Amino acid sequence: MKIHRIYGISLRYLFYFRHSLDRLSDVFYWPTIDLLLWGLTSLYFRSQLTTNANFIVFSIISGIIFWIIVWRGQYEITVNILSELWDRNLINIFASPLKFSEWIISFVILGVIKAMISFVFASAIAYLLYKLQIFAYGVYLIPFILLLIMTGWAVGFFVAGIILRFGSKFQSLAWAFVMVFAPFSAIYYPVSILPDWAQRISSLIPSTYIFEGVREVLKTGNLDLNKIYLSLLLNVIYLALSLWYLRNSFNKVLDNGLVKVD
Repeated sequence: MKIHRIYGISLRYLFYFRHSLDRLSDVFYWPTIDLLLWGLTSLYFRSQLTTNANFIVFSIISGIIFWIIVWRGQYEITVNILSELWDRNLINIFASPLKFSEWIISFVILGVIKAMISFVFASAIAYLLYKLQIFAYGVYLIPFILLLIMTGWAVGFFVAGIILRFGSKFQSLAWAFVMVFAPFSAIYYPVSILPDWAQRISSLIPSTYIFEGVREVLKTGNLDLNKIYLSLLLNVIYLALSLWYLRNSFNKVLDNGLVKVD
């Protein structure tokens, strides 16, 4: 056993770690997100659990179920595009008569199908384990689901644009980027427990209004429709911008040559 050989291999992996976004995110990104998300949730627990135990439990479970829709909406776009880069298959796809818009719509349809499967399955598990009836949200389920998946699409298109423009070295964004918005989306706790600067960020995130609305319906049975309107407005703006960026990135790829994308 030679120390210099061990040192050499260890140094090699340290250099790789320094230049790998995936490995850096494992060390720094996920611990930060977990501490923010669950730290804030714990603070909310401490202030509410003794008097509103059932409400807290059901709002947490509902948040988990509804967040699946956002996550699945963006995941199907980003990971499927990423898989084409891994397989170096873009040139084969676009050698066919397939249009860019048809390619994107297929991801959207796939995302809706898988999001609904995951949502129904998670709802069934929540009912079996915790007696939470997700359909108790009634007609509000429809705008909740539609607006959350729109948020997922907006994130997914933007990240897909980054991946197309800069390559698979940014592949960790495919599953990590959407979590940037989780602490500000008030999934498990109200916006009011966030500091002022974070509340201002939350007001610009469409999913925030939906998760606030979920708790409002759970607590009162009613919903302030302004939350729906604001979420829809922000989603439309972000979808338009993210689609423009994705299209622009794809045009850059065409200019450079599909075969060069990696």
